Amino acid sequence: MAREPEILFTTEEIAASVTRIAGAISRDYADRTPLLIGVLKGAFVFLADLVRHLSIPVEIDFVKLSSYGNEMESSGEVRTIAGLEQSVEGRDVIVVEDIVDSGVTLNHFLEDLRSRGPASVKLCVLVDKTARREIEVEIDYAGMQIDDEFIVGYGIDCGEQYRYLPDIRFVQNEPEVEQEESTP
Repeated sequence: MAREPEILFTTEEIAASVTRIAGAISRDYADRTPLLIGVLKGAFVFLADLVRHLSIPVEIDFVKLSSYGNEMESSGEVRTIAGLEQSVEGRDVIVVEDIVDSGVTLNHFLEDLRSRGPASVKLCVLVDKTARREIEVEIDYAGMQIDDEFIVGYGIDCGEQYRYLPDIRFVQNEPEVEQEESTP
């Protein structure tokens, strides 16, 4: 395996962002019980930490989407691998994602979600990767912003590697790992 990537955001910086986002969501939904939809696999660590910092009741569901396959860049073709178990009709929904890159995958999912009649849809993202944006998506709750770095750690992977890292690191060149189809 290649040398571990360099730290971009420390565990303390991530924790501060999660706490800030959780505070904003708790204030905005003080009298409601939103449905948080985690986008697997990359958002699972962020979602778990976020939920532990909320001061409001929430319900949770998951969706698994893919537009990366084995690549470090989105293919632009979005596939739903596992769909929602709960209805979103009439619900306040917050989509929780690890990173917004091109915007293609999230735009596709958000359009589908909105067609199902929720009361509201908000987007919560740990990392906003602005330099790669092809389709603008409105981010309601954002953690950190990066330019064009390829990142791993804190649940975010490259070929199913590096999810275990407690911080977020950037990869300068594609790591030498066996590539399997995965969702960042």
